[in-house]
Amino acid sequence: MARSIKTAVFPVAGLGTRFLPATKAMPKEMLTVVDRPVIQLAVDEAREAGIEHFVFVTGRGKAVIEDHFDKQFELEATLKARGKTAELDGLLRDLPKAGQASFTRQQEPLGLGHAVWCARQIVGDEPFALLLPDMVMHASPGCLKQMIDVYERHGGGNVVAVEEVPWEHVNRYGVVGAKDWTDNAFTITGMVEKPKRREDAPSNLIISGRYILQPEIFAEIERQAPGAGGEIQLTDAMIRLMGQQTFHGIQYRGTTYDCGDKVGFLAANVALALDRPDIAPGLRAALKKILAERGGL
Repeated sequence: MARSIKTAVFPVAGLGTRFLPATKAMPKEMLTVVDRPVIQLAVDEAREAGIEHFVFVTGRGKAVIEDHFDKQFELEATLKARGKTAELDGLLRDLPKAGQASFTRQQEPLGLGHAVWCARQIVGDEPFALLLPDMVMHASPGCLKQMIDVYERHGGGNVVAVEEVPWEHVNRYGVVGAKDWTDNAFTITGMVEKPKRREDAPSNLIISGRYILQPEIFAEIERQAPGAGGEIQLTDAMIRLMGQQTFHGIQYRGTTYDCGDKVGFLAANVALALDRPDIAPGLRAALKKILAERGGL
């Protein structure tokens, strides 16, 4: 029987240079999609999937993330005194319970693999989920819930979420090979991190920012030499782990918005706002007016 996935790791130590000057003093993970920080969306997805322990790998200048997931007595008292019950209930609902949030630091920007390795003492000898907050997965059920269903169906192992991209873009990502499809899930036959040539890519299915990993990945990361970009690449460590354990992929049902990119971030704001009954009518009218004034698309 597969061990339950109850812990999720969130790497949040990045500098956010693509969003300067907005991220000069504020973590990129605290940029809001409509009215929810990007990191909160990732935590929402994890909570929906049954995650009970949230591990944040932070860096210098990221203390506001810890504050976001802590109680703020003055704010709560003010909302209560002013009768803003809905706002107060929303804040309390979003908070992890006491002891459910842990924080550790990645002192140097040495890559995703290194960030994951920094969480090893907190995660311990248990399988865990890994969510990259920049990638907002808009789906119902959430991407991680879909992945856990695949994980449980196969009795454990490792699971990676993927999506298709145009072949000319495969050199930007980690790419997987696939066989034995069942519905939208498959066995992963191989991985390549940022293939330099199209013919080096086993498919146009890219790793899209959600993982379920076994704890043996930590030992593989520790042995891993720097790879693409001089960083400790998680994909390289997963390739080594594939020699010992099974990996499955899932082409999850939903839409990914890369909120580490300005266009992706703006698209996420529009898409998620249009799903909100309280915002959608006004936003549609505003968008129509903007497009009309600029001659349409």
